[in-house]
Amino acid sequence: MKEIFEWNRLLFNGLPESFLLEVIFRSTVMFIVLLLTLKVAGKRGVKQLSVFETVIIIALGSAAGDPMFYEDVGMIPAITVFLVIIILYRLVTWLTGKSKKFEEFIEGKTECLINEGKFSITTFKKESLAQDEFFSELRIKSIEHLGQVKNAFIETSGEISIFYYEDENVKPGLPILPSLFKEKSKVIAEKGLYSCTFCGNTENQNAGLATCKVCHKSEWVKALKTIRKA
Repeated sequence: MKEIFEWNRLLFNGLPESFLLEVIFRSTVMFIVLLLTLKVAGKRGVKQLSVFETVIIIALGSAAGDPMFYEDVGMIPAITVFLVIIILYRLVTWLTGKSKKFEEFIEGKTECLINEGKFSITTFKKESLAQDEFFSELRIKSIEHLGQVKNAFIETSGEISIFYYEDENVKPGLPILPSLFKEKSKVIAEKGLYSCTFCGNTENQNAGLATCKVCHKSEWVKALKTIRKA
């Protein structure tokens, strides 16, 4: 029966203390192999990694980690895994350069989220991007309402690219500040310019109930027309 808090087992798993020297050697070798592999693969910045490149990083990390401290995992099989991964990476990279369809399948494609101050509804249905999450991205860039945004795209890296209207061309739009957006209602209190909370369509409405002409939803919030404060 094993003793609780048996320090040699707890700290070294029954291995001799001298095994630490082998761990140091293994870690150094695998670190150098990982570094050279990423150098050959031509890795970009972490924020620019695509889904495919993220898979490569995870695979390399898994292959590099075990040989660093498991005595029953040899380094030669791990290095073989590295060679296979880098060959597959080069093959997929070559195929993406030859076939546009294959490239879109692997990397995805840039999608338009906002067009002329309104949501691209079909894109939002395809993308796993919640409205609150998207609003947060816009607020970080000092955007108060959609009327300040001419176009917004979600890139293959997951980053949001935004193109703004010039101040003189800013349109009335859907407010995205929490204090204003939470005032949304199905009942329009007074005549004025309102934005649909679902698609961002903005139009004049009379007091009472109204249905959006674009998405056929019926929840509204008073539109905002302020210029962007950089």
